[in-house]
Amino acid sequence: MEQTLIIIKPDGTKRKLVGRIIQRFEDRGLSIQKMYQGFLQEEVIKEHYDHLKEKPFFSDIINYMTSGPVVFVLLQGENVIQITRKMIGVTNAMEAAPGTIRGDFAVDASENIIHASDSEESAKIEIERFFNNKKF
Repeated sequence: MEQTLIIIKPDGTKRKLVGRIIQRFEDRGLSIQKMYQGFLQEEVIKEHYDHLKEKPFFSDIINYMTSGPVVFVLLQGENVIQITRKMIGVTNAMEAAPGTIRGDFAVDASENIIHASDSEESAKIEIERFFNNKKF
């Protein structure tokens, strides 16, 4: 079975959307293997979003991701990465289709409710970072 990581970001936890978001994955037949709530530290965010470190909005990402608790979920299922990516919608929440998590819940392009691993390689690295090697 394939596994992936999702992170319900601070705007999702502040708006009390965690249960509604998780319900969508369960309704789709995906299995929650592990789940916990925590606060991200700046050094972990810098590692996780290293590919964006040269972008002018990088400090905004750090401030956003440390602004409140997040929920980490390890999902499992057939084609879970592809299914999850379709369910969450495109990164720019203002362009996300209705029916996707971002299309239905995000209210701002920069605060887009949820993260999901984008490949098997990313999923393995992120699962290791947030479940097997907790750094916060």
